Amino acid sequence: MASLRGLSRPARSLPLSQLSRQTYTAGSIRCASSQAAEAAAPALNDLEQSTLTAPQLSPEEKKEFRPWKRGADRKFQLPGSRYQYHPPKYERGPLHPIQSPPSSDPIARDFVPGPFNLPRLKQTYHSTIAPDIMTLTYMHVPPGTPPKPAPERLRAWDGSSPYHKNRPLRGPMGNSVLPLMERHINFRNIPEIKEVTLASYVPEAIKDPDHLLVARSVLLALTGTTPEITHTKSNVVQWGIKAGEKAGVKTTIYGNAAYEFLDRCVHLVFPRIKDWKGIRATTGDDSGNLSWGFTPEEIKLFPEVEVNYWLYPAKMLPGCRVYVKTSATSDRQARLLLQAFGVPFYGPVRD
Repeated sequence: MASLRGLSRPARSLPLSQLSRQTYTAGSIRCASSQAAEAAAPALNDLEQSTLTAPQLSPEEKKEFRPWKRGADRKFQLPGSRYQYHPPKYERGPLHPIQSPPSSDPIARDFVPGPFNLPRLKQTYHSTIAPDIMTLTYMHVPPGTPPKPAPERLRAWDGSSPYHKNRPLRGPMGNSVLPLMERHINFRNIPEIKEVTLASYVPEAIKDPDHLLVARSVLLALTGTTPEITHTKSNVVQWGIKAGEKAGVKTTIYGNAAYEFLDRCVHLVFPRIKDWKGIRATTGDDSGNLSWGFTPEEIKLFPEVEVNYWLYPAKMLPGCRVYVKTSATSDRQARLLLQAFGVPFYGPVRD
């Protein structure tokens, strides 16, 4: 109130809200100089204010405008965009802040376009084979039945030495690798085809590299993928083989391509092989992967080779080995899957 007494009588008659409000004018700062703009104006007279008033190009100017030639004559390529995203090259765990995109993302490193078709053999698998395998291998377990104790697969130390304490368990007898245990098949783990690998060993390619070119051409025609060259791993003096020499090719196909290749084998190649008993039932690696081979005479029966047979020298046509990798955990389950596809087996069975 003391401050109000110092004011004049007309000012004291105004409301308190108007007195406490600070009156000010918003100041604006002009950074542009009109003199500088006027000085720079003559230099910009040649620039058009709008592209609508630009004249059309003459035919001579259109002929001289060849950006593709300028790019071809450029000695060094222009750098890419600095903001281009590249997915990480290595997986550093699920907790790392930078994660790789899913395989279905086009920018992912392992992105594969497709599928573009649905193979007939794969349709048969989902509609008929998978339900039949699950029914044939069904094992009923009454509710409340306690699980059977799993046997000890690794051997313990006998404790005859004080150094045996805190040692890891020993491997299985007679094998340094612990084999897989067969899982019971249910609706979650029905066996299916994972991949098919074709490998051809051509020892004649050491002396004549043309054999290697023919083998690559044959596998390329069978699978549609470019095979990679394999090298020998050891020295064999009797055969004149040295380690590190190019002596074979191999390639792997996945997904629909694997089903299509197996379909051609079952319906087009196997029935045409003369006096063919089938595949030995002892084949397999005890982990659900089976294999068989084709001789040079049997390779001719594939339609991809037969249609252009004149392109391959008859004496250079190689044989190949086929490895079928399945999701089964035993050779018995893998044979059951391939038998459902139509692959015949003969001979004694080894489980």
